[in-house]
Amino acid sequence: MIVGVCRSEWILAVVLGACVAGCAARDLSPPPPPLAPLEHEPYVIGVRDGLRVSVWKNPELSVDVIVRMDGKISVPLADDVQAEGLTPMELKEVLTREFSEYVAAPDVTVIVVRMDSQFVSLLGDGFRRNAQVPLTRDLTVLEAIAMAGGFAPFADRGNIRIVRRQPDGNEVEYRFDYGAYIKGKAPGTNIVLQNGDTIIVSD
Repeated sequence: MIVGVCRSEWILAVVLGACVAGCAARDLSPPPPPLAPLEHEPYVIGVRDGLRVSVWKNPELSVDVIVRMDGKISVPLADDVQAEGLTPMELKEVLTREFSEYVAAPDVTVIVVRMDSQFVSLLGDGFRRNAQVPLTRDLTVLEAIAMAGGFAPFADRGNIRIVRRQPDGNEVEYRFDYGAYIKGKAPGTNIVLQNGDTIIVSD
């Protein structure tokens, strides 16, 4: 009888332990849906981007320009041209039409040489310094934190918030537990960041 009671208590302890472990796992926020890598999406030109406009056999029309705060660039013959919000291919088509008034069959190339319009922000006392990290490639949460100088000594590494503004203007928030991720308990939570994301860490 005593053996039966001990066995029942052992089974109950195992069941309770499994429940606690399951509850702890559910406390971790699920990662967002997988995102397509940035380099697989058409790049959209923004303010502060550096562009190289080349017209084959017409070096006088070839310039390096910065997208101004009004979203436009200045190029020979065409004067001010809207660049913000266009992909390089779309801007190429616009410039080709503009130059066609002066050049027969212009062969235009548009290259983004500096991607300064896309970035993520790191805010809070949990960072060594608040910063804006340029988003020039696929960048994860941990990579952005490292580029900004890392955590402050007393950072709350178990409660990292990633705030993302949606196209409809609403915000969605994801959580990242640094310790859990390093221990392999939160796979998939070191998400790829998007332009405009804000990472917040308190101390």
